[in-house]
Amino acid sequence: MNYELLYRGANTMLKIKLGQGESIKAESGAMVAMSNTIDVDGKLEGGLKGGFGRLLSGEKFFFQTLKASRGMGEVLLSPASIGDVTALEMDGMTSYVVQKDGFFAGSDSLNVSTKMQNLAKGIFSGEGFFVIKVSGKGTLFVSSYGSIHPLDIEAGQEVIIDNQHLVAWPETMEYSIDKASKGWVSSFTSGEGLVCRFKGPGRVYIQTRNPQGFGQWVRQFIPSK
Repeated sequence: MNYELLYRGANTMLKIKLGQGESIKAESGAMVAMSNTIDVDGKLEGGLKGGFGRLLSGEKFFFQTLKASRGMGEVLLSPASIGDVTALEMDGMTSYVVQKDGFFAGSDSLNVSTKMQNLAKGIFSGEGFFVIKVSGKGTLFVSSYGSIHPLDIEAGQEVIIDNQHLVAWPETMEYSIDKASKGWVSSFTSGEGLVCRFKGPGRVYIQTRNPQGFGQWVRQFIPSK
């Protein structure tokens, strides 16, 4: 896949060049502009069960598929929120877990499904009982709120990450949900609350901004009735 990430930072746009017959999938509403050789269609991947699973995980019911049906073409895609986009090259052996609204686009060969978390992780992780799972071989594009930072964790190393800053991580990585401080009161008065303890080896992609924190910041400027 021939692609380029434009205007990196808060307003990243993805440019993809498609050969004739080549196609990609993207989140619904991602297309900004495209060549007249390309067709865009709505797609319900995984049937009704897959669509409802994505809704429960915070994603959209439909994907859009863009195919260069009448010759080579170019597509411009942008995520709905302000933030960055990064590409993950998937080898077909390791699947990734992606945060809510984190799946942006990818090779048509990738399988985007939902994975049910256990009770504790579903309640406390902030991601809900269902998360997005991406598997297969190809290029995966994930989006974030803020910039994306790859965090490499060595074998045997443990790193604590605020759950509101997670973007994507390998499904094989071990992690647990815990309070940020030794006590519950300190955890919440510190403003951190709950965190994820990841154990290496592996690379976790995190975002530099917290969407929940931004929402709280905006609310202070909204006049109350």
